[in-house]
Amino acid sequence: MGNAFSENTALIQWYEYTGTFGGTLWVLIANILVLKAILLFQQHKDKAILVRSSIKLILFVGIPIGISFLIKSNLDEAESHIEVIALQPNVDPYSEKYHTDDEAIKKKLLKLVSEEIKPTTDLVLLPETVFAQGTRFKNFQISEAHDFSQRLISDFPNVSVLGGISAYDILENESEKSHQSNLHPRGFWYNDYNAAFFEKANQTTEFYYKSKLVVGVENFPYQSVLRPILGDVMLDLGGTVAMKTTQVERSAYSLNNGVKVAPIICYESVYGEYVSQYVQNGAEILAIMTNDAWWAETQGHKQHWSYAKLRAIETRKAVARSANTGISGFIDADGTEIKKTKYNQLGLISGKIPVYKKETFYVKSGDYIARVAQFLAIFIFLFAVVKFKRSGVKR
Repeated sequence: MGNAFSENTALIQWYEYTGTFGGTLWVLIANILVLKAILLFQQHKDKAILVRSSIKLILFVGIPIGISFLIKSNLDEAESHIEVIALQPNVDPYSEKYHTDDEAIKKKLLKLVSEEIKPTTDLVLLPETVFAQGTRFKNFQISEAHDFSQRLISDFPNVSVLGGISAYDILENESEKSHQSNLHPRGFWYNDYNAAFFEKANQTTEFYYKSKLVVGVENFPYQSVLRPILGDVMLDLGGTVAMKTTQVERSAYSLNNGVKVAPIICYESVYGEYVSQYVQNGAEILAIMTNDAWWAETQGHKQHWSYAKLRAIETRKAVARSANTGISGFIDADGTEIKKTKYNQLGLISGKIPVYKKETFYVKSGDYIARVAQFLAIFIFLFAVVKFKRSGVKR
């Protein structure tokens, strides 16, 4: 329920202390106050109850909103800026994306970026799995993705490139396999990745593996229970259908000017505490790579864009977002939209993104409200069981 305020960010600047679960608690308590007032009035038929309850509700709803406006008016100024180009190649994931080779995609991206890149550009951001053909990590240095980066870096040494790639590793020995490994029809085991690659001048390529996976498409949950019943069932929504390999730590990559960016891939941006772990590891800019065309022109891509505003407020970091199609754009640390593209639009978006150094209480503490709620739920359940047994003994 706390996500519902993503289009009204002026009201929830205090999410930097509570995250979206604070908004959920806000809604729940407000509803409890209303329900309690109705029940009391039905019981006593006293209009004074409604008056007192209305005052309580107005204060409970209004005080956090007032605090929110106060917080927003006193936010720290950005310490610096970086120049970013976010590309939106607008490739249909159902009919084009996985039927177009990486060389054709590379040419399309080079044509797009050439319109805007300049010596002062700090980061070129590409969408999720924009190079979708399937690259073996062992051969990355001869891939189209690497060639794309090197062409930009050779002409503009200041630039860094961050983008999505579909990649894999073939396991030399079966003993190397994990619960996330896949058995190929030809009999060998491999690890499949929805990955991000990061390249800049005079540095070895770095990779990040998407680790918050879409259940049924990228992740087969509860395998020990479900695999014997269902077999190797994965939902085919177009593209690659395989169990993805993840990593434990969240990454943060340093641009040439020292500013660190978080490589957040698609679905990962929905989870507040998860995103905060990038910031804990030093990220100062949230870079989201996504492909929102799966939902076509429904509310899906709008909602996914809107949720990025919540991550900006929770972490007080600006967001740069590159969507294959959907909405690409930039969001400030207070959730304000700086600029954005439209759905189903081929092009790019460029501009200066503010850099903030502050680390919020939420980044340090995570979803503590949810953890407290889980503890209370267990405690209440156990208390209810004990009370029930005791009442049974008395009878």
